[in-house]
Amino acid sequence: MNLHRLRDGKVVALLLVMALAVVVLLNQFAPTRSGFSAQIANSANSAGTAASNTCTGQVGFDAAAAKALFAYKFTETTGSTVAADFSGKAANGTYQGPMVASTPSPIACPRDPGTSWLLNGSSNFVSTPALQQNPTTFSEEVWFRTTVAGGLLIGFGGSQVSVSGQHDRQVYLNTSGQLVFGTYNNGTQVVTSPKAYNDGTWHHVVATMSAATGMALYVDGAVVASNAKYTVPEPGNGYWRIGYDTVSGWPGSGSNYYFTGSMRFAAVYGSVLTATQVSSHYAAGR
Repeated sequence: MNLHRLRDGKVVALLLVMALAVVVLLNQFAPTRSGFSAQIANSANSAGTAASNTCTGQVGFDAAAAKALFAYKFTETTGSTVAADFSGKAANGTYQGPMVASTPSPIACPRDPGTSWLLNGSSNFVSTPALQQNPTTFSEEVWFRTTVAGGLLIGFGGSQVSVSGQHDRQVYLNTSGQLVFGTYNNGTQVVTSPKAYNDGTWHHVVATMSAATGMALYVDGAVVASNAKYTVPEPGNGYWRIGYDTVSGWPGSGSNYYFTGSMRFAAVYGSVLTATQVSSHYAAGR
Protein backbone atom coordinates (compact mmCIF):
# COMPACT_ATOMS: atom_id res chain seq x y z
CA MET A 1 0.00 0.00 0.00
CA ASN A 2 1.23 3.54 -0.82
CA LEU A 3 1.05 5.44 2.47
CA HIS A 4 1.57 8.76 0.67
CA ARG A 5 -1.53 8.29 -1.50
CA LEU A 6 -3.61 7.13 1.47
CA ARG A 7 -2.64 10.18 3.44
CA ASP A 8 -3.47 12.52 0.51
CA GLY A 9 -6.87 10.87 0.07
CA LYS A 10 -7.74 11.36 3.69
CA VAL A 11 -6.76 15.02 3.46
CA VAL A 12 -8.92 15.54 0.39
CA ALA A 13 -11.87 13.80 2.03
CA LEU A 14 -11.47 15.91 5.15
CA LEU A 15 -11.37 19.09 3.08
CA LEU A 16 -14.55 18.08 1.24
CA VAL A 17 -16.37 17.42 4.51
CA MET A 18 -15.28 20.81 5.88
CA ALA A 19 -16.36 22.59 2.72
CA LEU A 20 -19.76 20.89 2.83
CA ALA A 21 -20.19 21.95 6.47
CA VAL A 22 -19.40 25.56 5.59
CA VAL A 23 -21.98 25.52 2.80
CA VAL A 24 -24.63 24.13 5.17
CA LEU A 25 -23.84 26.77 7.78
CA LEU A 26 -23.96 29.60 5.24
CA ASN A 27 -27.33 28.46 3.94
CA GLN A 28 -28.66 28.13 7.47
CA PHE A 29 -27.64 31.57 8.64
CA ALA A 30 -27.76 33.54 5.39
CA PRO A 31 -30.00 36.65 5.53
CA THR A 32 -33.54 36.18 4.21
CA ARG A 33 -34.46 37.97 1.02
CA SER A 34 -38.09 38.80 0.23
CA GLY A 35 -39.85 40.79 -2.45
CA PHE A 36 -42.41 43.52 -1.66
CA SER A 37 -44.54 45.53 -4.00
CA ALA A 38 -47.43 47.89 -3.36
CA GLN A 39 -50.07 49.48 -5.52
CA ILE A 40 -52.17 52.44 -4.52
CA ALA A 41 -55.82 51.60 -4.97
CA ASN A 42 -57.11 54.38 -7.16
CA SER A 43 -57.59 54.76 -10.87
CA ALA A 44 -54.50 56.92 -11.30
CA ASN A 45 -52.27 54.65 -9.16
CA SER A 46 -50.99 57.75 -7.40
CA ALA A 47 -51.01 59.23 -3.93
CA GLY A 48 -52.40 62.53 -2.76
CA THR A 49 -52.72 64.50 0.44
CA ALA A 50 -55.96 63.88 2.27
CA ALA A 51 -58.05 66.74 3.58
CA SER A 52 -57.52 67.60 7.21
CA ASN A 53 -60.54 67.18 9.44
CA THR A 54 -61.42 70.86 9.50
CA CYS A 55 -63.95 72.87 7.54
CA THR A 56 -61.09 74.72 5.83
CA GLY A 57 -59.43 71.42 4.96
CA GLN A 58 -62.56 69.71 3.67
CA VAL A 59 -63.81 72.66 1.61
CA GLY A 60 -60.32 73.41 0.31
CA PHE A 61 -59.69 69.78 -0.61
CA ASP A 62 -62.91 69.54 -2.63
CA ALA A 63 -62.56 73.00 -4.18
CA ALA A 64 -60.35 71.78 -7.03
CA ALA A 65 -62.01 68.41 -7.57
CA ALA A 66 -65.53 69.80 -7.40
CA LYS A 67 -64.73 72.89 -9.51
CA ALA A 68 -65.40 75.50 -6.83
CA LEU A 69 -66.22 78.95 -8.19
CA PHE A 70 -65.25 80.50 -4.86
CA ALA A 71 -64.88 79.62 -1.18
CA TYR A 72 -64.97 82.19 1.63
CA LYS A 73 -64.07 81.69 5.29
CA PHE A 74 -65.60 84.99 6.57
CA THR A 75 -62.79 85.36 9.12
CA GLU A 76 -61.77 88.89 8.16
CA THR A 77 -61.49 91.58 10.83
CA THR A 78 -64.20 94.14 11.55
CA GLY A 79 -64.26 96.84 8.89
CA SER A 80 -62.85 94.63 6.13
CA THR A 81 -64.19 95.10 2.63
CA VAL A 82 -62.77 91.97 0.96
CA ALA A 83 -63.99 88.43 1.54
CA ALA A 84 -60.90 86.44 0.58
CA ASP A 85 -61.37 83.47 -1.73
CA PHE A 86 -59.33 80.41 -0.73
CA SER A 87 -60.49 78.13 -3.56
CA GLY A 88 -57.56 79.10 -5.78
CA LYS A 89 -59.79 80.95 -8.26
CA ALA A 90 -58.93 84.43 -6.90
CA ALA A 91 -62.65 85.26 -6.87
CA ASN A 92 -62.63 87.59 -3.87
CA GLY A 93 -66.02 88.82 -2.74
CA THR A 94 -66.93 92.28 -1.46
CA TYR A 95 -68.58 92.94 1.90
CA GLN A 96 -71.53 95.26 1.41
CA GLY A 97 -72.50 97.17 4.54
CA PRO A 98 -70.22 97.27 7.61
CA MET A 99 -68.44 93.95 8.12
CA VAL A 100 -68.49 92.96 11.81
CA ALA A 101 -66.41 90.04 13.11
CA SER A 102 -67.77 88.15 16.10
CA THR A 103 -66.88 85.17 18.26
CA PRO A 104 -70.15 83.48 19.16
CA SER A 105 -70.24 80.68 21.69
CA PRO A 106 -69.96 78.04 20.48
CA ILE A 107 -68.04 78.96 17.39
CA ALA A 108 -68.69 77.32 14.05
CA CYS A 109 -66.20 74.62 13.05
CA PRO A 110 -64.39 74.45 16.43
CA ARG A 111 -61.17 73.01 14.93
CA ASP A 112 -60.86 76.03 12.63
CA PRO A 113 -59.36 79.20 14.07
CA GLY A 114 -60.98 82.54 13.38
CA THR A 115 -64.08 84.60 13.95
CA SER A 116 -67.43 84.61 12.18
CA TRP A 117 -69.27 87.22 10.15
CA LEU A 118 -72.17 88.89 11.97
CA LEU A 119 -74.93 90.09 9.63
CA ASN A 120 -77.22 92.83 10.90
CA GLY A 121 -80.30 91.99 8.82
CA SER A 122 -80.48 95.40 7.19
CA SER A 123 -77.39 96.10 5.06
CA ASN A 124 -74.97 93.15 5.16
CA PHE A 125 -74.28 90.83 2.25
CA VAL A 126 -71.39 89.71 0.06
CA SER A 127 -71.32 90.25 -3.68
CA THR A 128 -69.19 88.10 -5.96
CA PRO A 129 -66.96 89.49 -8.71
CA ALA A 130 -67.62 87.46 -11.84
CA LEU A 131 -70.67 87.19 -14.08
CA GLN A 132 -71.65 83.52 -14.37
CA GLN A 133 -73.03 82.11 -17.61
CA ASN A 134 -76.27 80.28 -16.77
CA PRO A 135 -75.05 77.71 -14.21
CA THR A 136 -77.17 74.57 -14.54
CA THR A 137 -75.00 72.19 -12.48
CA PHE A 138 -73.97 73.55 -9.09
CA SER A 139 -73.77 73.17 -5.32
CA GLU A 140 -74.23 75.97 -2.79
CA GLU A 141 -72.84 75.65 0.75
CA VAL A 142 -73.09 77.79 3.91
CA TRP A 143 -72.60 77.43 7.67
CA PHE A 144 -75.10 79.72 9.46
CA ARG A 145 -76.61 80.53 12.84
CA THR A 146 -79.77 82.57 13.49
CA THR A 147 -82.81 83.04 15.67
CA VAL A 148 -84.71 84.91 12.96
CA ALA A 149 -87.13 83.27 10.53
CA GLY A 150 -86.58 84.71 7.07
CA GLY A 151 -83.85 86.06 4.81
CA LEU A 152 -81.68 84.84 1.94
CA LEU A 153 -78.65 82.71 2.73
CA ILE A 154 -77.28 82.35 -0.78
CA GLY A 155 -78.67 82.71 -4.27
CA PHE A 156 -78.17 83.77 -7.87
CA GLY A 157 -79.36 87.10 -9.23
CA GLY A 158 -79.11 89.20 -12.33
CA SER A 159 -77.60 92.14 -10.44
CA GLN A 160 -74.24 92.18 -8.71
CA VAL A 161 -75.23 94.58 -5.93
CA SER A 162 -78.71 96.07 -6.38
CA VAL A 163 -82.00 94.18 -6.14
CA SER A 164 -82.09 91.59 -8.91
CA GLY A 165 -84.91 91.55 -11.40
CA GLN A 166 -84.14 87.95 -12.30
CA HIS A 167 -83.41 85.77 -9.26
CA ASP A 168 -83.09 82.03 -9.02
CA ARG A 169 -81.20 79.14 -7.32
CA GLN A 170 -82.17 80.60 -3.94
CA VAL A 171 -81.54 79.10 -0.50
CA TYR A 172 -83.52 81.00 2.12
CA LEU A 173 -85.33 80.73 5.44
CA ASN A 174 -89.10 81.04 5.25
CA THR A 175 -91.26 82.72 7.88
CA SER A 176 -91.51 79.42 9.78
CA GLY A 177 -87.72 79.08 9.97
CA GLN A 178 -87.61 76.21 7.47
CA LEU A 179 -84.93 76.07 4.82
CA VAL A 180 -86.11 76.38 1.23
CA PHE A 181 -84.15 75.70 -1.95
CA GLY A 182 -85.86 77.20 -4.96
CA THR A 183 -85.40 77.43 -8.72
CA TYR A 184 -87.72 78.74 -11.39
CA ASN A 185 -88.82 77.14 -14.64
CA ASN A 186 -92.26 78.24 -15.81
CA GLY A 187 -93.11 78.54 -12.14
CA THR A 188 -91.32 78.20 -8.82
CA GLN A 189 -89.80 74.82 -8.01
CA VAL A 190 -88.92 74.40 -4.34
CA VAL A 191 -87.86 71.73 -1.89
CA THR A 192 -88.37 72.56 1.79
CA SER A 193 -86.94 71.14 5.00
CA PRO A 194 -89.50 69.59 7.37
CA LYS A 195 -87.82 71.21 10.37
CA ALA A 196 -87.08 74.82 11.31
CA TYR A 197 -83.48 75.93 11.82
CA ASN A 198 -83.78 79.35 13.45
CA ASP A 199 -82.88 77.80 16.80
CA GLY A 200 -79.71 79.77 17.54
CA THR A 201 -77.34 76.87 16.83
CA TRP A 202 -74.93 76.36 13.95
CA HIS A 203 -76.23 74.53 10.90
CA HIS A 204 -74.63 73.41 7.64
CA VAL A 205 -76.69 73.67 4.45
CA VAL A 206 -75.87 72.44 0.95
CA ALA A 207 -78.17 72.72 -2.08
CA THR A 208 -77.33 70.83 -5.28
CA MET A 209 -78.82 70.70 -8.76
CA SER A 210 -78.09 69.13 -12.13
CA ALA A 211 -79.96 67.63 -15.06
CA ALA A 212 -78.91 64.17 -13.88
CA THR A 213 -79.76 64.51 -10.19
CA GLY A 214 -82.48 67.12 -9.93
CA MET A 215 -82.67 69.22 -6.76
CA ALA A 216 -81.45 68.16 -3.33
CA LEU A 217 -81.28 70.00 -0.01
CA TYR A 218 -78.90 68.78 2.68
CA VAL A 219 -78.91 70.04 6.26
CA ASP A 220 -76.30 69.00 8.82
CA GLY A 221 -74.89 66.31 6.59
CA ALA A 222 -78.07 64.57 5.45
CA VAL A 223 -80.67 65.00 2.70
CA VAL A 224 -83.83 66.57 4.12
CA ALA A 225 -85.69 67.30 0.85
CA SER A 226 -85.25 66.51 -2.83
CA ASN A 227 -87.02 66.27 -6.16
CA ALA A 228 -85.36 64.46 -9.05
CA LYS A 229 -87.94 65.87 -11.51
CA TYR A 230 -86.76 69.46 -11.05
CA THR A 231 -83.73 69.39 -13.31
CA VAL A 232 -83.47 72.76 -15.08
CA PRO A 233 -83.23 76.20 -13.44
CA GLU A 234 -84.27 79.44 -15.11
CA PRO A 235 -81.90 80.31 -17.97
CA GLY A 236 -79.94 83.46 -17.31
CA ASN A 237 -76.59 84.98 -16.41
CA GLY A 238 -75.82 86.65 -13.11
CA TYR A 239 -73.92 86.78 -9.84
CA TRP A 240 -73.93 84.67 -6.69
CA ARG A 241 -75.12 86.64 -3.67
CA ILE A 242 -74.64 85.75 0.00
CA GLY A 243 -76.84 87.19 2.74
CA TYR A 244 -79.23 89.26 0.65
CA ASP A 245 -81.19 89.54 -2.57
CA THR A 246 -84.89 89.61 -3.22
CA VAL A 247 -86.93 86.48 -2.59
CA SER A 248 -90.16 88.23 -3.52
CA GLY A 249 -92.73 85.79 -4.85
CA TRP A 250 -91.00 82.70 -3.45
CA PRO A 251 -93.07 80.43 -1.18
CA GLY A 252 -93.02 81.47 2.47
CA SER A 253 -90.65 84.40 2.00
CA GLY A 254 -90.88 87.20 4.53
CA SER A 255 -90.82 90.93 4.01
CA ASN A 256 -87.14 91.29 4.99
CA TYR A 257 -84.86 89.63 2.48
CA TYR A 258 -81.67 90.25 4.48
CA PHE A 259 -80.30 87.38 6.56
CA THR A 260 -79.88 88.15 10.27
CA GLY A 261 -77.34 86.14 12.23
CA SER A 262 -73.84 84.70 11.78
CA MET A 263 -72.14 82.99 8.86
CA ARG A 264 -68.96 80.95 8.58
CA PHE A 265 -67.82 79.54 5.25
CA ALA A 266 -69.70 79.87 1.99
CA ALA A 267 -68.85 78.21 -1.29
CA VAL A 268 -70.34 77.53 -4.70
CA TYR A 269 -69.16 74.62 -6.85
CA GLY A 270 -69.69 74.03 -10.54
CA SER A 271 -70.58 70.40 -9.85
CA VAL A 272 -72.85 68.36 -7.62
CA LEU A 273 -71.23 67.49 -4.30
CA THR A 274 -71.76 63.85 -3.43
CA ALA A 275 -73.55 62.75 -0.28
CA THR A 276 -70.19 61.59 1.09
CA GLN A 277 -68.60 64.98 0.46
CA VAL A 278 -71.48 66.80 2.12
CA SER A 279 -71.34 64.49 5.13
CA SER A 280 -67.57 64.99 5.43
CA HIS A 281 -67.91 68.78 5.29
CA TYR A 282 -70.50 68.70 8.06
CA ALA A 283 -68.53 66.26 10.22
CA ALA A 284 -65.47 68.50 9.99
CA GLY A 285 -67.45 71.26 11.67
CA ARG A 286 -68.60 69.24 14.69
